[in-house]
Amino acid sequence: MNLNHKSILITGGTGSFGKEFTKYILAKWPNIKRLVIYSRDEQKQFQMAFEFPEKQYPQVRFFIGDVRDFERLKRACHGIDYMIHAAAMKHVHIAEYNPDECVKTNIGGAQNVIRAALETQVQKVVALSTDKACAPINLYGATKLTSDKLFISANNIKGKQDVKFSVVRYGNVMGSNGSVIPYFINKRKEGFLPITNPEMTRFNISLQEGVEMVLHALETAWGGELFVPKIPSYRIMDVANAIAPNIEKKIVGIRPGEKIHEEMITVSDAFTTYDLGKYYSILPQKTDWSLSEYIKHFNATKVPQLFKYNSGENTEWLSVEEIRSLISQHLYNDFSVENY
Repeated sequence: MNLNHKSILITGGTGSFGKEFTKYILAKWPNIKRLVIYSRDEQKQFQMAFEFPEKQYPQVRFFIGDVRDFERLKRACHGIDYMIHAAAMKHVHIAEYNPDECVKTNIGGAQNVIRAALETQVQKVVALSTDKACAPINLYGATKLTSDKLFISANNIKGKQDVKFSVVRYGNVMGSNGSVIPYFINKRKEGFLPITNPEMTRFNISLQEGVEMVLHALETAWGGELFVPKIPSYRIMDVANAIAPNIEKKIVGIRPGEKIHEEMITVSDAFTTYDLGKYYSILPQKTDWSLSEYIKHFNATKVPQLFKYNSGENTEWLSVEEIRSLISQHLYNDFSVENY
């Protein structure tokens, strides 16, 4: 795939993923025609503009707007080839206490992205999902599941337009805004770490791996796939001990809407799930392309009938030392557990 001379818009572009995506794209395809950062937070855009100054990166454009605002979004989409939808209201406990706002952004915003793409001849759309959308027990997960279904079903309403909609679903992004590792590193100064439940596990993926997965979907999707990566899990107690092995861990109880283990593929999904090697692909039950040709093209293998994929029963686990190494490699070069 060559993105030089292409125009890309990323919603929620000032978030952790958006900044990493921007850095990656500009390094690999410096002749990209236009990269539009669409988000509603002017302060974050102001700060990001310092990282990507106009004189050095004239192809980067900052566009204030909310995915709830269809007309503004549609205007931003004119001339765009590819869209990455990363905007979302994502904090589980905040969504529980602000349900209307969560629905407006995560569901209404998804509808607007789809409609804007269809009305401006965008060629490919990749939407970011979350493991919390699989068998959801909280509002955030339920809205993201709805969003996933909207993007997958958008392939059925495109008519003769040459546009493909697909979804990527992955676990906790290491070091993203509000995630557990930077939270624990900050909290250890207080002399203890709050643990919601000592049995808790989570999937783990780096920001760069997330970017690479989105680009994989952008390049290979036939339309309607929901891609799931094969990634390791970690135990929350191992994360705590990797960051601060010698200080107290206080059990504080899980927050509203939290799971002990996260799921990415359920037994019900297994019926249409295929192993592509590095990723799984959950396919829609009805497509406008040939399943047999898809299987042959990607050398895809159908997963077993009772297959499921969750963080508590994963076959790959990060050790305490591996977690520390990843923190040093991806997040904090000067990371140390000394005095903690």
